[in-house]
Amino acid sequence: MITVFLKYFKNITSQKMILWCYLVWYLTIISIYFEASLKLWASSIGISLIIGFALILSTIQQGIKQNIWVKIRLFLFPFCVSSYSATIKDYDFILLFPSNFLHLSISILNCLLFLFPIWCIKTFYRP
Repeated sequence: MITVFLKYFKNITSQKMILWCYLVWYLTIISIYFEASLKLWASSIGISLIIGFALILSTIQQGIKQNIWVKIRLFLFPFCVSSYSATIKDYDFILLFPSNFLHLSISILNCLLFLFPIWCIKTFYRP
């Protein structure tokens, strides 16, 4: 099991690392500013379903099977965007970044803590 993760991160592309950092950033901000509002989360799920299905329909190609992880991301992106924007709406954010220096630092540090082991695996791991 561990070797599967090591191989995944050894071969991970820059694009996938960026997507993972987006997720780390999202989870960090959501955990700091979490709002237990059923309306917020239900709306985010609804938006995710509507937009996710539209994205699936727009990316279907005749005779080409789509990877399950691609399909999951097509639903996850609109969910994260809508819940992120609804969660931060009453706070002083500059674009996607919290104006609170501590919260900004925590978010950046979490991304770096995610990337550092990947760098170590890419540099030192020899299967």
